[in-house]
Amino acid sequence: MQTSFVLQLDWCLMHAPGALPAPQVSRGLTFLFAVAAGLSVANVYYAQPLLDMLAQDFGINRAAIGMVVTATQVGCGVALVFLVPLGDIVDRRHLMTVQLGLLVVALAVVGTAHSSSALLAGMLGVGLMGTAMTQGLISYAASAAAPHERGHVVGATQGGVFLGVLLARVFAGGISDMAGWRGVYVCSGLLMLALALPLRKRLPVLPSGEGDGSYVRLLVSMLTLLREERVLRIRGMLSLFMWAAFNIFWSALVLPLSSPPYSVSHTAIGAFGLVGAVGALAAARAGRWADHGFGERTSFAALLLLLLAWWPLSRMPWSLWMLVIGILLLDMGGQALHVTNQSMILRSKPEASSRLIGLYMLFYAAGSGLGAISTTAIYAYAGWDGVCLLGAAVSLLALVFWFTTLPRPSRPFRVRLASRRNAATDR
Repeated sequence: MQTSFVLQLDWCLMHAPGALPAPQVSRGLTFLFAVAAGLSVANVYYAQPLLDMLAQDFGINRAAIGMVVTATQVGCGVALVFLVPLGDIVDRRHLMTVQLGLLVVALAVVGTAHSSSALLAGMLGVGLMGTAMTQGLISYAASAAAPHERGHVVGATQGGVFLGVLLARVFAGGISDMAGWRGVYVCSGLLMLALALPLRKRLPVLPSGEGDGSYVRLLVSMLTLLREERVLRIRGMLSLFMWAAFNIFWSALVLPLSSPPYSVSHTAIGAFGLVGAVGALAAARAGRWADHGFGERTSFAALLLLLLAWWPLSRMPWSLWMLVIGILLLDMGGQALHVTNQSMILRSKPEASSRLIGLYMLFYAAGSGLGAISTTAIYAYAGWDGVCLLGAAVSLLALVFWFTTLPRPSRPFRVRLASRRNAATDR
């Protein structure tokens, strides 16, 4: 019934009187954006299920092997501030080509590394270029799309990113079983090379937003954008809360499932992430609704799903099916909110899309870090129940924050209550 209602709503939106103009970005190009973004972001996550093998090969103790992930995340942060904004002042297609080439070089460094320093340098490069390409492609898609289709195109591209994150661990586990951990990075390098020609031929040539601006002025302008763009600040904070909730769950999940009575393998634990593929399928639809002015309503529904997810997640000790239901709700809510956020922040200044995406994703990075740090400490003291309470509290805080920052005309409950009070006073 729910699927039928959603399809009917989509049909009404597309066939209503005064229908929107024809799309500017074809389905084929949208698909290319999604595939390229998904393959790019997957490089950032390949190392997570390979840490045991990396520790053994490079003689790094298991307590310190987290440096590999840390190096990748440092690269991500640097890319968001210093590389992603470049799309606003240089030719985007040429930038994508250069970044793809450098990403292949970084993957080759990792795949052929014979010392821990070479490994860490390669991982830094993978995080740097993988993130720059991923967020650059989202910004590229937003700039190429017409205003009426921007949310849909961004949503589809972001859906590719989401699938890339989910499938990266499965891909890495399967390839490493057949060809070792080095084979993962060799295969990924070949996949990225296979993307080079389609990207070069199919990506549209777009005018630079501020072609006469200097790089230093571009970086300074990011502070101006952060100060002036209220929607960016609000949606950035919602992203921080949402990604904190995500990492509270995913960073802690391995702890109870890998211990008795479950004792589930790491491969099986990673497979639970595939349940979230449903969230990726909902991404484009959430963007389409935002295109038609339903961004706040979609945000409310997404935040509500995010909050409700913690009840079935807390029931995991009684049933793994409840865990599956909770993951579905968590990923659907989080992905819908993420796509809606990006659609709304890109609406005001599409010419600054690269800087807006970079700034927005900094909130994401902060939320991810805070969530991952807090959840392991909570689990040590309060177990799985404590993790779920923390996640629910963060999700509730996000919902309260969203409501308190709504523009006044968008507060139907408050307006209705005020009108009732005025009517009572008149009597």
